[in-house]
Amino acid sequence: MKLYEMATTPSCRRVNIFLKLLGVEPERVTVDVRSGENLSSHYRNISANLKVPLLEIDDDTHLCESVAICRYVDAITPNQLYLFGRSPLEMAQVEMWQRMVELQGLMPAFQAFRNLSGVYRDRETCIELWGEESKKRVAAFLPVLEQQLAKHRYVAGSDLTIADISAFVFIKVCENALQLPVIGHYPNISAWLQELQQHDGFSA
Repeated sequence: MKLYEMATTPSCRRVNIFLKLLGVEPERVTVDVRSGENLSSHYRNISANLKVPLLEIDDDTHLCESVAICRYVDAITPNQLYLFGRSPLEMAQVEMWQRMVELQGLMPAFQAFRNLSGVYRDRETCIELWGEESKKRVAAFLPVLEQQLAKHRYVAGSDLTIADISAFVFIKVCENALQLPVIGHYPNISAWLQELQQHDGFSA
């Protein structure tokens, strides 16, 4: 397997945490999305969404979208981590919280950063008002996550799952890219984050 990535991006970080927890180390190829390397003719031929990460399984088979990559690697790697859940109910709960973190947290966070920073203004229209609105939506989701972690050790329940990986990356975007204070302001999120950082996969 070969992983095309720009390791500092949130989506690539999500995949890399997952791979590290499973003990999987693919061959890696750096793609500089800031300079537009992902828009090259070669990358267009192998990627359906022109984004990173992208997993190359063989010359003709490629997977994009970070959770799809995680699902594939999890399915082909013998393990007992159950990062997508164990029972039918757990799997549904993991999927529920994974989607909530993505749709109410990560996606608005990405939109806030891209529209407010203008980092990709050379290839997309940046709307500052939409960035501000997206940032408000991010802030509105933080109490939802805080309340869930007041009831459960991890985001989807009693076990570490893909939902925690996504939420971890989300909190890092809040703190580092959006300057939304989280640590110390949300005690349950703060305690959960501190515990996660004891895992090797989250420490880097």
